[in-house]
Amino acid sequence: MSVRTRFAPSPTGYLHIGGVRTALFNWLYARHCGGTFILRIEDTDRERSTDESVQAILDGMAWMGLDYDEGPIYQTGRLERYQRVIDQLLDAGKAYRCYCTKEELDKIREEQRAQGIKPRYNRHCRDRHNPERPDARPVIRFKNPLQGSVAFDDAIRGKVVISNDELDDLVIARTNGGPTYNFAVVVDDIDMEITHVIRGDDHVNNTPRQINIFKALGAALPVFAHVPMIVGGDGQRLSKRHGAVSVLQYRDEGFLPEAMRNYLVRLGWSSGDQEIFSLDEMISSFDIQNVNRAASSFDSDKLKWLNQHYIKASDSAQLVALLSDRLKGRGIDVSGGPPVDDVVSALRERAQTLGEMADKSEYFFSDFEDYDTKAAQKHLRPVVRDMLADVRSRLSVVEPWRAELIHAQVIATVEDYDAKLGKLAQPLRVAVSGTAATPPIDETLLLVGKARTLERIDRALVFIDRRTAANA
Repeated sequence: MSVRTRFAPSPTGYLHIGGVRTALFNWLYARHCGGTFILRIEDTDRERSTDESVQAILDGMAWMGLDYDEGPIYQTGRLERYQRVIDQLLDAGKAYRCYCTKEELDKIREEQRAQGIKPRYNRHCRDRHNPERPDARPVIRFKNPLQGSVAFDDAIRGKVVISNDELDDLVIARTNGGPTYNFAVVVDDIDMEITHVIRGDDHVNNTPRQINIFKALGAALPVFAHVPMIVGGDGQRLSKRHGAVSVLQYRDEGFLPEAMRNYLVRLGWSSGDQEIFSLDEMISSFDIQNVNRAASSFDSDKLKWLNQHYIKASDSAQLVALLSDRLKGRGIDVSGGPPVDDVVSALRERAQTLGEMADKSEYFFSDFEDYDTKAAQKHLRPVVRDMLADVRSRLSVVEPWRAELIHAQVIATVEDYDAKLGKLAQPLRVAVSGTAATPPIDETLLLVGKARTLERIDRALVFIDRRTAANA
């Protein structure tokens, strides 16, 4: 039997971290088994589904490198098929038309709550052959078995048993004829010959209902595997309060897809003590049965650590292209600065994300408006003015503009003032970059360029003079 898995998101919002991990697990298992991975868009909820959300799903899958063998398949293109199966169930007496109004259903639930009974439909229309409201548009309900239980072996959770008396006669078609989730997903999984349903454990309660529909249609059951949820550091379900939850937001912040894949695969799955996995290693090692049963905690710091690892290990040409695009997106012309590959070499050990790398490199290509307030207060003080003016004079005659010659003039200046390197290097950093954190000072000045370096030192001297006058 060839393994066939699917990722079936609803396009009602962004592609969140939990969803893309589910997609990754399905993709990996299919690739591990030499099977087929299908992308299905469950867009029957037309009121909430949007084209923007569909595009976010496609963009997120593409960024993560999760290619699909079939799809995207849209449920809205299969409405006639759902109707045929509904008619089949009605004809077989396995479904029925329900004419109960919303008001009647609400009253039933209120009465059940008052009696301490779990609210559910009371099957009023189940065995009625003549509708009480022939002109009304009914919903279609599935005749759930009244006796026995539903049992399945979850590939992650183990044996699961649910009594049928816990289950309702669920609606499988709305009054407008549109199929509901639990029904449509079964028809899709049958038609697409899905062998393994790997999804979040928020679907555990849906599975017994779906199994009964599988059985009513005489179809073989897939293997079910319910992946535990992702929680924040506080143990609560991952949400916006824990940081970014959309996978595309992480892309926009400058995380690499390689890092995100590596982080998510280890979020609930393990293979010994190994932390860093190439894509080939993930595929060869992944087994759904090795997914942990416990919820996984999302750790932003670990994700950043992994991302920095991949930035360090990435091909330089790739980083140059990514950084150039990011800077261009900010309106910065990289042609007016140093070679981007030199900037990448200077910063790849210092940045956890491409966004941070872009932040740290802007001053190499364009002038900054203001100094970091704390850095300027600490380092651009009257006491360093003479030394700063002296090194400016020395640097003005450096030719060619090379790191070792720059370094020699900086060292000569601090020696003349019997000072430590930091006493000059930090004011220089603030003067040319606006901040106190840069690569080594000779490398920083080299990349800023001679003309910009001298201009920015002059600006810093003016800043110090104004500060002195204001305090006089």
